Amino acid sequence: MRFRINHRTLYRYAGSASESFMEARLTPTTDDSQTLLSRQLVTGPAANIHRYTDYFGNSVETFSIVQRHRELVLESISEVETTPHAPPAAALDISVSEARQIYRSEKLKLFEFLMPSAAIAMGPEIHALANKLFKPGAPIGESLLRLNNWIKTNFRYAAGSTRIDTPVAVALKQRTGVCQDFAQVMIAVLRSAEIPARYVTGYIETETQRKASEARRAPALIGASESHAWVEAFLPGGFWWPLDPTNDCVAGERHVKIAVGRDYHDSTPTRGVFKGTHTEKLSVAVVMQRV
Repeated sequence: MRFRINHRTLYRYAGSASESFMEARLTPTTDDSQTLLSRQLVTGPAANIHRYTDYFGNSVETFSIVQRHRELVLESISEVETTPHAPPAAALDISVSEARQIYRSEKLKLFEFLMPSAAIAMGPEIHALANKLFKPGAPIGESLLRLNNWIKTNFRYAAGSTRIDTPVAVALKQRTGVCQDFAQVMIAVLRSAEIPARYVTGYIETETQRKASEARRAPALIGASESHAWVEAFLPGGFWWPLDPTNDCVAGERHVKIAVGRDYHDSTPTRGVFKGTHTEKLSVAVVMQRV
């Protein structure tokens, strides 16, 4: 599938900002499941944009505005082609105990994705879930899908029910949240089960973005209109398998990946600082269309 994605972010200040510095992770990746065909970032006021690749392989753009301004606009325009990419069947059939042995032999390479992180803690409830859902003799692929389904079945999606900094333990207790909460609960369980897992941010083609003819041919997907979050679990052999617990599915052609990391801190679409005032309004709008 080919998508054109327009991501517009507006910061409107209560007064005039004398200076702003911004960091953006808004560039879709190119990998085995998707290809970035074109990309443009426009800012208002205009700025010189600097680009680099961060520790996790994400494309990062930074810029500063050194003149007084009452609002700041970022508009990211991308065209991406997605393709199906399934993991080897043999990697899914390995038992959980065998997979753990392989992960231990690669612990240095996978260390960040096996340990707790700033936003993903692992308490007794998480450990109990890991023991319940990941039996040593069970195939790892089957166990991963069981966890994906467990989250979809036991949690309720409700926009506004949590904040960006809601702890995993709180989301698990209230069983209500959004895609970020579901992804981070899933990652906590996976890491507790000694399975490397990383957080993914990107876009998803939701029900409201599809034409009526397309809607009849594929199931509806749930996700935020601004951005979506899901999980990649590391399979023996080196395949990062994308799983979407919000929709109880394997992330596929209707998902577009932007960035990965230990948790949302590493892959936040935009962040920045400014001088002289405070933010009065922040609005984000994403239009994702098939082309």
